[in-house]
This record gives sequence, structure tokens and C-alpha cells, in this order.
Amino acid sequence: MFRKQFGNLSRVSTHLSRNVLAARVASRETEMSTNAAPAEAVTAPPLVNEFRTGVANPGEHSDVQLGKFYTIPMEQKKQIFSGGGLPKQYEQQIKTFTEACLMVRSPALELLNYIKRADLSKPVVRYVLYGDNGVGKTLTMAHVLHYGMLNDFLLVHVPWAPNWMKRPKESANSASQEGFIDLPFDAAAWLVHFKAQNSKLLERLQLKTSKEYVWSKRESTPAGSSLIELVEHGIARIKYASETTAALISELKQLATAGQCKVMVAIDGYNAFFHPITRIFSDNKQRVSPDRITLTQPFLDITNYDWTNGVCILSVDKIAMTEGYMESYLPRYLLGKEGFEHLDPFVPVHVGNYTEKEFASYINYYLDRHWISKTQPGFDEQLKFMSNMNPYTLMQLVRGL
Repeated sequence: MFRKQFGNLSRVSTHLSRNVLAARVASRETEMSTNAAPAEAVTAPPLVNEFRTGVANPGEHSDVQLGKFYTIPMEQKKQIFSGGGLPKQYEQQIKTFTEACLMVRSPALELLNYIKRADLSKPVVRYVLYGDNGVGKTLTMAHVLHYGMLNDFLLVHVPWAPNWMKRPKESANSASQEGFIDLPFDAAAWLVHFKAQNSKLLERLQLKTSKEYVWSKRESTPAGSSLIELVEHGIARIKYASETTAALISELKQLATAGQCKVMVAIDGYNAFFHPITRIFSDNKQRVSPDRITLTQPFLDITNYDWTNGVCILSVDKIAMTEGYMESYLPRYLLGKEGFEHLDPFVPVHVGNYTEKEFASYINYYLDRHWISKTQPGFDEQLKFMSNMNPYTLMQLVRGL
């Protein structure tokens, strides 16, 4: 009993001594602040302005907002990314902080400047994001997608192309193309994603199909049908989802070239379409190549330069490849000869690690959200050293803080 009371008293005394020490430190800081020049106290900006910006429209972002976080309204985030497009850990962070914040970084600003100055009446320009693992290529693409949605671009967005080649939901022999493999559930899921992103704009534009599409003896989509009807057919009839996707992309190219709409193509992990093999097996137990997947050709067609009134943002990633094909992150290596010639000429956009300013903004944001609470002097330098200012590595390190 005595030991218990003594332990409680010692803890109380320790707590009181800490409070006294903290009060002394606070009083010294107060004295120093009163002795400081009043002009300096007035001009010092509040901490929130150092890492946040109130400019929520990506079209208005410039070097002034560089390294600062901006907030995507949750309704817009749900519309654009309900079918994917954000890293899983970043999605968890959004749920934890109850806000979707993206950092304004120089690769995204570079891309946005290119797009805003582009002459859309000329053949489509292909922009290729490249960089080492975890530097933020996906979030750079997300930033540009937000701009596209707000500026009336129809989004043709593939959140992660390697999923089709490595982890398809189901595969089946194509009924329309002998020797090819259909991914009906993946195609239907992509059509759902396309509809969620573009349904409001499609209702306003009232785009129509240019010809009749015959799916079977009893099923067809007549010429002059709305694109929404075409998409809903592919969702309802999963068997024809791959063919519907091909028809939809062909129609979008024609409509954009005719000046009836603007199209933004965004494909993450684009080099997966040029990998030598997939993890999908044919009937004779042989692995098939990506060019034998029916979903591959439509997305290769829309990344060609034979149409206008659009832009293509593509990323190449080492993670999109398999073992033995991850030696370099440069586009020429990851795309291979065939993929490089398909995209040539293109505009490369390098995405690198955080700068000093971006790293400081990241740390301040986590401190503001109270995700990093218990800190020691120099903790930020330790994180900088351990992560090498790589965004993904840094996010992993602060998970346990």
C-alpha cells in the first residue's frame, strides 16, 4: 500500500516539475518576443500559410502555390477517383484526416502549363511521366485529372493498367476475335469508372454514336444512340464489355476530332501494354502476350497521334513490369523498342523526390493534423536521412509516429 502511494506521489511530483519547467520556458519565450522588434512580429506569416493554399482550382495553380497543399472537395474526389487512381495508403490518409489534400509540385505545374498552352486543333500530344519508385507519378496524374474534370474534358482514365495483365478478375476466350482473350469483368468495371467520371458531362454534351453496333443476332446498338446508352449496355451485358469498350473509345476519337468534345487520356503504368508476357494463360496453358488481350488495342489506338482535340498523360513505372525488367526507370527501357516507337515523339516529364520546401510542407502538414505528435529535436533531419526525401518512403516512415 505504501509503495503504491509513494509511486503515485513520485509520478505527481514528476508531472509538476515538468509543468514548472514548461512554464519557465514559456515565460522566457514571452520575454524574448516582447523584446523583439514589433515589425518582425507583424510580418511573420502564420504557420498554416506555409504549407496550405486556398486556391482549389488546379487551373489557377502557379509557382506561388509550389510546395503547398490544396484541398479537393470530397464530391469531386468521389467523382474522379471512385474507381481508383489514388494509392491505397493515400486513400487511408484521406479517411483519417477527413480531407483530400494534394501537394502542388513542379511536374504537375509543368504538365498543366503544357496543356493550357497546347493547340488542340493539332494532333494529340503524348506526355510521359517517369521517375523512380514512390516519387509521386500517380498523384501528379491525379492533379492533372482534377484539372481535366473542371475544364470539361471527357476522362479516359485507366487507374493501373498492370492489374489487367497481372491480376485480372476473370479471363475468357474472345467470341469476336479468334485467339484473343477477353477480360469481361475488368472491362465492365472500367466502363463503370468511365460513367462515374463523365456522366454529368455526357448528359450535357448529348454525344451520339456514328454507326450501328451489332453484338448478337438479337442485340444491337443503333446509330444515333447516346454514349451513355452504349456504356450502360456494356455494363449490363458483361459478355460484350470488352467490345463495348473498343466501340466507345473509337467513338470518342471521332467525336473529339469533329470538335464535339475534348478528351483527356490518362493511363497509369502504360508500359504494361508492352511487357513481353502477362500472367494470363490460354487454353493450352501458355502465357499470352499483352497484344492478345482485347482491351490492349483500344487503349493503344487512343494513344496514337491520328486524332485531335485531346491530350494523353501516360506514366511508365518499374512496378508495372515483372522480375528481370526493373533495371531502369527511363521510358526507353520500360517501353521497349515497340512501345517507344509507338509513342515517339512524346514529351517526357520527370518526377523526382521532394525538394527541401516540399519536405518541410509535408512535415508541417502532418504536425498540423496531429499525426506526428511526439517529436524530439532533429526528428525531421532523421526522417530526411532515412527516406532520402522519397515521398512513398517518407509516408511509410511516419505511419508509426
